[in-house]
Amino acid sequence: MGFLINLVLWFFFSSPTIRTNGDDEVINLPPCDYSTMYNFGDSNSDTGGIAAAFYPPASPSGETYYGRPVGRASDGRLIIDFIAQDECTRKRLPRPENFSEALFTLDIGQNDVAVGIRSLSYELQQAVVPNILSQFITQVRGLYERGARTFWVHNTGPIGCLPVAIAKVKDPAPGYLDENGCVKSQNDIALQFNEELKDEIVKLRAELSDAAIVYVDMYAAKYELITNAKNQGFEDPFEICCGYHGIGYDVWCGNKGNVNGTEVYAGSCEDPSKIISWDGVHYTEAANHWIANRIVNGSMSDPSIPITSACHARANLSALGFF
Repeated sequence: MGFLINLVLWFFFSSPTIRTNGDDEVINLPPCDYSTMYNFGDSNSDTGGIAAAFYPPASPSGETYYGRPVGRASDGRLIIDFIAQDECTRKRLPRPENFSEALFTLDIGQNDVAVGIRSLSYELQQAVVPNILSQFITQVRGLYERGARTFWVHNTGPIGCLPVAIAKVKDPAPGYLDENGCVKSQNDIALQFNEELKDEIVKLRAELSDAAIVYVDMYAAKYELITNAKNQGFEDPFEICCGYHGIGYDVWCGNKGNVNGTEVYAGSCEDPSKIISWDGVHYTEAANHWIANRIVNGSMSDPSIPITSACHARANLSALGFF
């Protein structure tokens, strides 16, 4: 599992008390004085590493916000862009001695689960997930040894709801899809992955003496959007804005291909702001914006702390008797 580094300079913003879906309030703490933000993740949060190292995304990627492809797998900004939308304009790279003052965001799992293990038997999946997480934990330890102290960790999303997966389903057997039309077995794998990830983070908190580690339920945020799409101003949650996918064919965004004997070009839909999925795998800017707003306030986090105050996570857990 490879990690791509995106460096984003962080501008400080306030931390209001925000109420969760239940009766509890998100913990109101002073904002952290982050010097910098580092992101480690896959193409859901990559802002140009893949384009630089392998291949750039083709037009119409980037059209909504940037007006051209800019190395992002979306029509515009990603969740990580919205998290850091108040970024500082200083043109400098951070120094290693500032690592302890930086925020490290980690967004992993979709490629491992959606591509790497979903075709394996249940028994093999059970065996492979701990190995994947072991590699991830090793990476976190490595960052900690180099000075990192504040971690904001996203779990993986509902891969069974990705339109590219739904498009391959024909005449499903009873129970194959869940009540919202997602592939249940694939979502079950993601949930297993997330449960074990959370367990590993609990262990890691006890091991790393002064690390602040916040676990963010990205799965819940994305599933909430997908299952309430129309109430949130979106259309069919399984519609793909850019690309054609079905049984026997895949024409990816910005490419030409053959669909049932007809050559087609996979261009953008008329209004990406109404669609959740950009290319069947990644999200549109509008969906990314919605998800970012849902998670940064801390209502989807453990502990329930806004991202602006994530550096206080360990102190808060200690006060509650966890350490």
